Amino acid sequence: MKPLLLNSFAEGQWVTPQTGLVDIRSAVSGNVLAQSSSAGLNFKAMLDFARNTGGPNLRRLTFHERATILKQLALALTEKKKELYDLNYETGATKGDGWIDIDGGIGTLFVYASKGKRELPVATHYLDGDLEALSRHGTFQGRHILTSLQGAALHINAFNFPVWGMLEKLAPTLLAGVPAIVKPATATSYLTEAAFKVMVDSGVLPEGSVQLITGGVGDMFDHLGCQDVVSFTGSAQTAMKLQSHPVFAHESTRFIAERDSLNGTILGPDAQPGTPEFDLFIAEVVKEMTVKAGQKCTAIRRIFAPKTHEQAVIEALQDALGRIRIGDPRSKETQMGALASFAQREDVQAKVAELAKTSEIVFSGGDMPEEGAFIAPTLLHARNPWGECAAHDVEAFGPVATVMGYDDVDDAVALANRGQGSLVISAFTHDPKVARDLVMGAGAYHGRMVFIDRDSAKESTGHGSPLPHMTHGGPGRAGGGEEMGGIRGVMHYMQRTALQGSPRMLSAIGEEWVKGAPELIDDVHPFRLHFEELELGKTFYSKEREVTLEDIEHFAHFTGDTFYAHMDEDAAAANPFFPGRVAHGYLLISFAAGLFVDPDEGPVLANYGLDNLRFMQPVPAGDKIKVRLTAKSKKSRNEDYGEVRWDVELTNQDGEICATYDLLTMNAKKA
Repeated sequence: MKPLLLNSFAEGQWVTPQTGLVDIRSAVSGNVLAQSSSAGLNFKAMLDFARNTGGPNLRRLTFHERATILKQLALALTEKKKELYDLNYETGATKGDGWIDIDGGIGTLFVYASKGKRELPVATHYLDGDLEALSRHGTFQGRHILTSLQGAALHINAFNFPVWGMLEKLAPTLLAGVPAIVKPATATSYLTEAAFKVMVDSGVLPEGSVQLITGGVGDMFDHLGCQDVVSFTGSAQTAMKLQSHPVFAHESTRFIAERDSLNGTILGPDAQPGTPEFDLFIAEVVKEMTVKAGQKCTAIRRIFAPKTHEQAVIEALQDALGRIRIGDPRSKETQMGALASFAQREDVQAKVAELAKTSEIVFSGGDMPEEGAFIAPTLLHARNPWGECAAHDVEAFGPVATVMGYDDVDDAVALANRGQGSLVISAFTHDPKVARDLVMGAGAYHGRMVFIDRDSAKESTGHGSPLPHMTHGGPGRAGGGEEMGGIRGVMHYMQRTALQGSPRMLSAIGEEWVKGAPELIDDVHPFRLHFEELELGKTFYSKEREVTLEDIEHFAHFTGDTFYAHMDEDAAAANPFFPGRVAHGYLLISFAAGLFVDPDEGPVLANYGLDNLRFMQPVPAGDKIKVRLTAKSKKSRNEDYGEVRWDVELTNQDGEICATYDLLTMNAKKA
């Protein structure tokens, strides 16, 4: 079979390499499966194309339009999954391993598409945080805004997840409005190229928004600038080599790294043999050692057990690992496939030899095919984890882990932290105090902490599954960066800028009405206007309504809320917050609705909530209240209706603010 000739996608065109071809071998058969090279690519031109074509094309789209693109990409990849799974086997991965990579990557696109629609505005900018008062009378205020970086993102990905690794970076980058240049690891780049081609062929990507390099990055680093981002996943050695490039000092180019991580798992002191937590612990360690043949950045490398249960843990793991079936990943009987390449196998073997200098190998076995990059699961035991112990410094990126005992929770924390930072650490305990002590002691060293017990196990995604909703990254050895993390991941590709100015200026810039900005007042009630007709700043002032003692008592008896502040004059007067009996806060909110609501059928379809409700001033019987209702912001939901956020302020007869909140309504669009 003739090897696949992998192409790059540069400046909007597929480029077939002519020279410098590198052979890529199947991890299963050892045959040359593909060839790749980036020789002949103009890397400066690729960056310029991303910045000058891809960037403007993405930035003119709203977050919601970009989110729609992500969903369309996910759907396109879903239609072509079979072809991707067929190639996946050549990486040494089983179908289950491929599910994590292929379906996991597609799922990440779906999640970001959904979060982009739900959590981001129909805009090209994002307002971060509340307004800041910078002057006595409110004529000078501040707030923060995030806008898309105007450079390009260079994604340098690892070999272990050729699809998910690409999509986990692409999703937040494209949602942020920044074009990306994808550089996959050569060993599995044939699977990345296949998935990338599906996305390009879908026709939904704006020109210049994505490019692909199947080979080295040449002199691209020489042409990076202050608006560019490098996002790297791989070894600490490679990360340090890349980060030492002068461009990061000269241009302050952003560098996000996710690298070596000596992740751990802790068996709680309460989780003795025979408990559900002990059994869950053993099963999770075996899974993490064998899924993807241990080639996961989140896989368990260090196993911490109470010294009283140390031998029981070793024996249980020996038994479970001895039953793992290793072989052709296409076979339904296979539980663990091969490493991704022969070079990777050599590296793991060398690292095991280093680990064995300070720890004892207590398990290494299993029948394996003679051909292919297969390796046996290997379990080591560090008898003296506080002495010279390579397990705290050396990561064998394969099915390899080391057991070590601890005296108490403080000792477990100290041993876990000796790894100098990880992506994730898990704990199997049913004791909440143990869990809290672990977080307080080890949280600073680990990017994610997972607590699994009999209550959460059934629905838990487990130790090694980073989810797009949560931050994925870690301190210290793990790189100090973050990938994904919901909308936090999007912000890595945006610039936060502090704005200062008048309410009128801030309202215009942020497209969100700010108190103190001009109000639009006329004879038309705001509730009579369709979504697209409603201008921000449109304001309605209500008439006054007196709050009587009868109102307060009726509300109390009708609702059952007979709290003393509303019903007992002496007790209320003794309270430092009240002058005497006062109206219920929710009575005031109800009266406010009665004062501003236009009752007739119209564009307002529903009131679906309140945000940021605060009661500022008590209202005793005899006070008169009125309401200001102002259109604050709008967000289109679909072709039929959109969400309107209203700024509501309730004041008394002296102009004192009694309550403030944001009212949320769904407003119909015309036709």
